[in-house]
Amino acid sequence: MKYFRLTLVVMVLLLGFQALAQTDDSNEQPSLEGGTINSQFEYIYDKSGNYRAEGRRYEVVRTINLDKLRQNVIDSLNAARAQAQQLQQVITTQESTIASLNSTLEETTKNLNSVTEEKDSMSLVGAQVSKATYNVVMWTLIAGLFLLLLLFIFKFRQSNVLTQEAKSSLADLETEYEDHRRRALEREQRISRQLQDEINKYRKSK
Repeated sequence: MKYFRLTLVVMVLLLGFQALAQTDDSNEQPSLEGGTINSQFEYIYDKSGNYRAEGRRYEVVRTINLDKLRQNVIDSLNAARAQAQQLQQVITTQESTIASLNSTLEETTKNLNSVTEEKDSMSLVGAQVSKATYNVVMWTLIAGLFLLLLLFIFKFRQSNVLTQEAKSSLADLETEYEDHRRRALEREQRISRQLQDEINKYRKSK
């Protein structure tokens, strides 16, 4: 009964995970040591045996290959989660930097407004300079800070796009995995009930 149940679970895995990998490289050699999840399923399918019993066809897969495939799927999920966390850390760091730059720009602007109200001379880093020179220096600094702010905003948006893509891919992968696991459990429960019914019928016939 355990062998029969394992065979049915393997069949469900082979059918359910076909939609898990969205890309397929036709030139890669199927293997459990690398490649896409789809190619690894193709490898298991190629290496599986089959037999017929009671007019039905069954696929037989080595448990070591099934365990390896399961670990590869788990590793892929963990890698996606780790990438999402790394991207989130980058975004957090850049948000902090942008906030700091905004604060610096605001403070610089206030200082500029305060200084331009003076009539006679301007003090810059302890030195007296003309108003025109002071304005050139300050506006150059503001322009530099503004360009730096634009650069960080651009990088932040790039990182945000990558994070959203990673989150979307991870959510799709987890949804497909949970859906497959649910269908496999339902299939196993249905087969178990059918098997128990057959056992009960056999016992009654005796």
